[in-house]
Amino acid sequence: MHPSTRRLWPLVVLAASLVGPAIAQDAAPPPEIAEKVALCASCHGGEDGMPVVDKAPILHGQQLFYMLVQLRDYRAERRMNDIMTPIAKELTDDEMKALVTYFSKLPWPAYREPASEEDVARAKTLAVEGQCTQCHLGAYVGDSRVPHIAHQKIDYLDQTTRDFRDNIRLNAPAMASIVKGWSDEDIAAMAKYLAGL
Repeated sequence: MHPSTRRLWPLVVLAASLVGPAIAQDAAPPPEIAEKVALCASCHGGEDGMPVVDKAPILHGQQLFYMLVQLRDYRAERRMNDIMTPIAKELTDDEMKALVTYFSKLPWPAYREPASEEDVARAKTLAVEGQCTQCHLGAYVGDSRVPHIAHQKIDYLDQTTRDFRDNIRLNAPAMASIVKGWSDEDIAAMAKYLAGL
């Protein structure tokens, strides 16, 4: 076991004890990935699907193939994160497929953060300029390789967009190109708009 993952096991045990019993039987993960799901839940949240750590995205109901690509990118170091990269390196292809299948079938959580009129107007202008709905679709729910970003957490949306702009997240050059000229205020407005849809 990778040292970074080993340090997370106390959280896994805690998550399994707190989250596991609360998950309905029909939503319980397959036994072969139950421990991995508990590890995911220690950051990304349990039954309600709401992440419990800052800047962790919602996974419940996310697009299956998008999540699979992200796990593969973490494993191959095309996308880097101090927690996710070592975890992904320990997952087999079959485990990755099982995990994303499980999470993609769960309902998206009831999360919404209403945005101000100013932020909505600013974000809509940016969305038109960047042609955001060409990939994320009109309701921003994505499709296959493109993530669901409507009602995604503000802090995650803000951080990942900054990472694209600042050439930290390198696994989606098209996104980086679109947001390259965005200011911090632009990014914050878009994150609030998407969270408030």
